[in-house]
Amino acid sequence: MRDLRALLEPLVLLGELHPALQTSFTGVFDFMGVPYSVPRVVFTGPPAAHDPIRLAIFGGLHGDEPASVLAPLAFLERLAADPARATGYELAVYPLCNPVGYSRATRENGAGVDLNREFWRGSVQPEVQALERELRVNSFHGLIALHADDTAEGIYGYTRGQVLNEALLEPALRSAGYILPRDTRGTIDGWLARDGKIEACFQGVLSAPPGQRPRPFDLIFETPAHAPIDRQVEAAVTALDTILDEYRQFIAYAANL
Repeated sequence: MRDLRALLEPLVLLGELHPALQTSFTGVFDFMGVPYSVPRVVFTGPPAAHDPIRLAIFGGLHGDEPASVLAPLAFLERLAADPARATGYELAVYPLCNPVGYSRATRENGAGVDLNREFWRGSVQPEVQALERELRVNSFHGLIALHADDTAEGIYGYTRGQVLNEALLEPALRSAGYILPRDTRGTIDGWLARDGKIEACFQGVLSAPPGQRPRPFDLIFETPAHAPIDRQVEAAVTALDTILDEYRQFIAYAANL
């Protein structure tokens, strides 16, 4: 069993030391007599000339993908050390979306359910219900989900076919490609792929509420699970930094149109 307390204690300490970072918990539930919850960290960067850009970052939807949990934690540590990296942003980070699965090193949650096939389908899973509430209430401008694929030959991502996603995912893959190679196969995870980018996805994956308008950008970044975990974490953190930079530039460009 993985020690969740040891994982989360530094996160709580960060929140106590840095006023820009607030740690709380959502979706408290009980499994086999043990209380669990989904941690939520909100990081408010220095102000910019525009209203704050609200993005959400999700990790650990699959409990057997530790890099997807460690990467957002490492990202938060770097933001705390250098808040200017998040200038103009309000970031809601959910680094451990499947706490029971993570503690047991299983893809599924305690009920044996793949949480990333359950969203907006009337799920009874408490983790999904908690995250759906967060998504409804906050109406984020963009969503970024981190994963690690044990069948991947390199980094890749889902674009969902949107022009803005392409503008964000390609630079993220390019910058992270200095750390881990890109998966260039024509078929990845059963989907047609082009240079590490996939435009289709499974039903029920984490996404914005169906009725949200305007639609936020929606991006999934995958690392190869067989790669050294420190390189997976560094690649994911680099991708997150790049996405923030690219979207900030996009907003500035759109304001001048």
